[in-house]
Amino acid sequence: MAIKSPLLQALLRRLAPPLYHGLSRALFASCRVRTVGREHLEQCLAAPPFISACWHYAVFFHLYQVKRQQQQIAPAARWILMVSASDDAELLSGALKMMNAELVRGSRSRGGVAALKEMIGKVGAGANAGIIADGSQGPAKIAQAGAVLLASRTGAPILPSAWAADRCWILRSWDRTVIPKPGARIAYHYGEPLPVPPGVKGDRLEEYRRQLEQRLNDLYRTAWQTYGQNGH
Repeated sequence: MAIKSPLLQALLRRLAPPLYHGLSRALFASCRVRTVGREHLEQCLAAPPFISACWHYAVFFHLYQVKRQQQQIAPAARWILMVSASDDAELLSGALKMMNAELVRGSRSRGGVAALKEMIGKVGAGANAGIIADGSQGPAKIAQAGAVLLASRTGAPILPSAWAADRCWILRSWDRTVIPKPGARIAYHYGEPLPVPPGVKGDRLEEYRRQLEQRLNDLYRTAWQTYGQNGH
């Protein structure tokens, strides 16, 4: 049921992010993670900037994992994340601010062009970027062009990643968002960075978009096959 009271909505926006931040950290910290391809993350953190890309289903644990490993390897690294401009993303935005991430709000249907331009400027100034490759509305596991355009305009390579869990909750959302259960075993896979030449457009843009999509889906299948599945 939608909350119509402006006062209750404001209260929810204020209380939900710290509550989510605390609960998610406790939940994710209980999981046992096996990382494959960590050398690719280390390579990117050693020569910033780069663009971290994953599918939307993976977003919650992905943010925790990349932030945790970044703190181990390059604690001073600066991050800029693109988050949907919709009201539904307020909880995530608030929690990310508590993680000291810089946010750019925009999506394909609302402020996307301006958000991409802002991302280009910040990555060009040295900030690492995080992008959900299939966007805020999908279709699921179909790459949009944003990450490729950002890479082409800034020279930053794209680092793909995917993860799977042996025990998890699957939400009834368009992307079937996955949340690991307490104590779950997680297979987290980083792929080889994808460099994109400057100025790509037209058929060349589509070529690199397809390459990113294939790399993400290959990582996705490999991660889930760890637990005897082809996907979630």
